[in-house]
Amino acid sequence: MACLILLIEDNDDIRENTVELLELEGYDVLAAGDGSRALELIAEQIPDLIVCDVVMPGLNGYDVFDTLQNNPNTRSIPFIFTTAQSERADLAKAKSLGVRHYLVKPFDDKELLACINNCL
Repeated sequence: MACLILLIEDNDDIRENTVELLELEGYDVLAAGDGSRALELIAEQIPDLIVCDVVMPGLNGYDVFDTLQNNPNTRSIPFIFTTAQSERADLAKAKSLGVRHYLVKPFDDKELLACINNCL
């Protein structure tokens, strides 16, 4: 059975392109355009890995991460943040919370796939 990845990204073009990339690599992919929809999807099916944008309207990436950390059923899901925020303080905050990887946009396909392989 293929690995299930949940992609949470509010930019339609980035979301669609990333879904296509991951599916071509053989992953099953769920996609959400915001944090609230992502939590609905997770309630239906727990993914093996989450790739999540940080800055989104409504629930941001940190809100989603915090919600999952407070649930014993989702606490251990590997989490990769993607963001345009490249300050060291942003990276340090994510790492201190337990986020596995922090990819700064724009990143290339190889960087994303390397992070995913590292987490699985």
